[in-house]
Amino acid sequence: MTHWWQRLWQRSARHGRDGSAPDACAVSAASSAGETAQDDAWQAVRERLPILEGLDAEALARLERRARHQLSDWKLTSAEPLAQVEALALAAQAMLLLNGWAHAERWQDAGARVHEIMLPLQAIRREVEEMDDAGVVHVFEDTRAGETWYQGPVVVTQQDLAASGDWSGFNVVIHEFAHKLDMANATDADGFPPLPLHISAAEWHATFTAVWDDLSARLSRGEPTPIDDYAASHPAECFAVCCEYFFSAPDDLDAAYPALYALLERFFQQSPLARCPPPPD
Repeated sequence: MTHWWQRLWQRSARHGRDGSAPDACAVSAASSAGETAQDDAWQAVRERLPILEGLDAEALARLERRARHQLSDWKLTSAEPLAQVEALALAAQAMLLLNGWAHAERWQDAGARVHEIMLPLQAIRREVEEMDDAGVVHVFEDTRAGETWYQGPVVVTQQDLAASGDWSGFNVVIHEFAHKLDMANATDADGFPPLPLHISAAEWHATFTAVWDDLSARLSRGEPTPIDDYAASHPAECFAVCCEYFFSAPDDLDAAYPALYALLERFFQQSPLARCPPPPD
């Protein structure tokens, strides 16, 4: 069977150039038009992404600069070219994770190598084999919104990219890039990204373990969980899901696990709860 990523192709446009030099007025007009188009695109991104609401002018300017900078480095691979606004929205959400860090202009600065983003149209489906504790192998079809590989591409479906960016608690971009951040100090995601000096490994482990234990206990009793129960499937998923909630449903995360919210606030050097709109009456 041909894998889905082998069916992706990247459309490259080749623009011919003539040998004539443009006059100064033409260059000035073209430059002005280009700046206007860039401003319009960023304004459209801000309207597209409610999770940017409440960022001050300095934070927005930093995010725009970093998103454009990062986007110029990435190879975007998709069956059809991604619209300019959607591509910039992708980069803005990825860079939002790093926006509180003074010197993280690119993902490489965070120790995470990200060179290519693959964008299939719809959910990724693949056959998975897993062995249970009794040694029985179970074969099932797994459906995912995205995937991440160590030193490999980040995969985000266009369908789920379009559904990301609001205050719903779902954000495939933040989820997958949280995995990349997690892999910055290991060959696999384990829920333990590189930590700043002001956060100890013991505190990180104790805080996430408390959340993990609570989620697992609720599931064993058949109770609903306050955040997506996928967080209880693996320590790496616990970190990624909690990052999703931190940036896109901080009120829910803080209400359920205030110690974890406070830890991520110190880790990311951001306070999305202060920007989160109140729930509707």
